[in-house]
Amino acid sequence: MKNELLAFLKRLLPFSILLWLIQFLLQQYVFEIEFYYSSFSIYLFHFLATFLIYLSLVVVYKNFTDKTGFAFIGLSLFKMVAAVIFLLPLVLSEVNAVFVNILAFFIPYFLFLVFETLYAVKLINKA
Repeated sequence: MKNELLAFLKRLLPFSILLWLIQFLLQQYVFEIEFYYSSFSIYLFHFLATFLIYLSLVVVYKNFTDKTGFAFIGLSLFKMVAAVIFLLPLVLSEVNAVFVNILAFFIPYFLFLVFETLYAVKLINKA
């Protein structure tokens, strides 16, 4: 289990840093809007959510191999709810560019979702 998590982290960390750097540079030098959330807080949310989902999937895989796919679906639903709760202060605020701020969150959300889906499928196919 430890080796699987380390291998996953070796891919997740550079992926997260690269995406964060791209978004940070775009927010600082291309877009001239004040964003509600910093790019660091957005990527910290995505990194932690992705890592915790994969950690949970590995635990489920070790104990209940045939339930790993269901666990992934349930954890993805939980991540969606967590994303809505994370964005709730933004939506309820008086910020002018709500759509751009939501895009700044959901573009990385879907990139991280693709990343974790690829690793979940790889884990499920090991069975």
